[in-house]
Order: sequence, then C-alpha cells, then structure tokens
Amino acid sequence: MKRIIILFILAINLNLAFGQDSQFSQFYATPLYLAPSFAGATDGDRLAVSYRNQWPSIPNSFQTFTFSYDHYYPKLKSGLGVLILRDQAGSGYLATTNFGIVYSYNIKFRNKWSFRPGINFMYTQRDIDYSKLTTIDEIYDPNSPGSIIDDKFVERKADIDASVSGLAYNKNYWIGFTMDHLLKPNRSLTGDVSQDPFKYTLFGGAKFSIFEKYNLLSGQSISPAFLFKYQEKYTQLDLGLYWYQMPLVIGVWYRGIPIFKNMPSSDALVFLIGMKLDQISIGYSYDLTISQLVGHTGGAHEISINYTFNQGVTQRMKRKGLPCPTF
Repeated sequence: MKRIIILFILAINLNLAFGQDSQFSQFYATPLYLAPSFAGATDGDRLAVSYRNQWPSIPNSFQTFTFSYDHYYPKLKSGLGVLILRDQAGSGYLATTNFGIVYSYNIKFRNKWSFRPGINFMYTQRDIDYSKLTTIDEIYDPNSPGSIIDDKFVERKADIDASVSGLAYNKNYWIGFTMDHLLKPNRSLTGDVSQDPFKYTLFGGAKFSIFEKYNLLSGQSISPAFLFKYQEKYTQLDLGLYWYQMPLVIGVWYRGIPIFKNMPSSDALVFLIGMKLDQISIGYSYDLTISQLVGHTGGAHEISINYTFNQGVTQRMKRKGLPCPTF
C-alpha cells in the first residue's frame, strides 16, 4: 500500500516557483539574464558570474548562480553569448537549470542613438530530490524508510523556451524591454500541465557627470535607474541611484510600489558597494527586508564579478559603450 507523502507543501512551492522567476538586485551584473540585447555590448569578450543567497535565516532558502560569456563581432555588428543559470532551494529539494544561446544585433542611427534587438533560446529543466523530503511516516517514526512516490511524479522535467528584448541607448540614456517565456514551457513535476507565465520587464536610466565643468573631483558620475517587472499576479518596481568615483561604486535601491494599494508597498532596501576598474567590476549588495517579513528572513546577499578583455583591438573597432552600470 502506498503511503502518503507531504506533497501539499511541495505543490504550493511548485506553483510559487512557476509564478515568479529568479531575480537579482544587481541586475546589470547579469546582463544576458536581464535582456538578450546585452550580448556583445562590449567591444570584445566578457565573463560575468553572480551568486545570490536569498533569505538565509529561513531553512532551505533560495540560492541562485549565473555564469555568462559573450563576444562582439564588429564585422557582423552582432553579439553572441551563452548563459547558464542554476536556482535551487536549500540542498536541492527543488532546482531550476537554464542553458541559453543569446544573440543581439546593433543598429546605429545618425542621431547618435543605437538600438539592439536580442533573442535567447534556452534549454530549461526543473528537478527535485524526493529522498530529501520529509514524509508523514518519518514525522511519526524517525526510523521509517519513508514513503513511495506516486508514479505520476517525476524527478526531472525539461523543455525549451525563448525570450526577446530591445535596448535603445545613446551616450547618457538607455531604456529597454524584455519578454520572457515566449514558448511557455511546462516544467511540472506532478504530472500536470503548469506552464511558465509570460514575464515582462521594462528598465532604463541615465548617466550624468558631476563637477566636470569645475574640474573638481573629475570622473564622478551619478546614474538614476529603474526596473519594472510584471509576471502573472506578481509586480515589482526597483528604483535606485549609483554614485561612481573610480574605482568606487556605491548604490542604494528601494523595492516596492507604495502608491498602489493592490501592489506590494515595501519589500526591501538594497545597499551596494563595488569596485570598478578598466577590465573588472566586483560588487556586493545586501537586501534589507522592510516588508512584514522583517526580522525573519536575514535579507539577501549577492556577489557579482564582471571581467572584460580583448576590448577595442583596433581603433576602427572601438565603439562607444553603453552608459548602463555594471552592477
């Protein structure tokens, strides 16, 4: 006789997982994840690595890893890259793995604006280790061997997916959009059909030099920016400001939409400190929870490293870079 496992908690977690994608506070440090249009946004090669530990005070919290590499081909006016993402709850109870091939094309206009359409095709997989779940039998009898999983439950489910984006920018301003889950992949582990909902992202900002005309502390700049995401019933707005004086970067962000009662009013304050040199950027950020979960989550820690090389091999190849931050 098959015994019953505690799967209603798992079912809830699966529905939540389908409802909202992984996120990063340093979203410009994961450029290919933010928008395929960022592929080849430098003049050569770029490696980007990020790690996020969300809600460490809660057992089996979410941890997310990303790795990306992209290269710009000047003769083709194109960027090509790969993106790998691994998101897991704790010791691997529930995990998502994505592997994507990313492409973008650069269109330059005479008015000094440029536009970059982009696309990402990916293999996506969700998996779970049922042996690490606690069963009803094990709660009442620690020596119990556990429960047998229903035949319709699977440990791994794979599918394909795609996303598209567009990015417009000039020397001081940028604005872009992304639409994810165009193919609405089914990654249900319970034998049902549960497709990932569309996700819409709008982002933008500006970069301003300060004290430049007075030749005082030259090289300083400030960059206000925003990120808005909508996915099914989940809505999120991030508003922030970066201050940069080589090599130091300091940033602060507010996550929430306080003027709309039917949306999350206050979620977190994000504080960033980083170092940005010619070829490498290293950043650390901390999310301070200010919602009703304050004092229970431990916030979120995030580390990012971006390394660029083979930049501007010839003067003819050299392009004006995007004004977007790298954190």
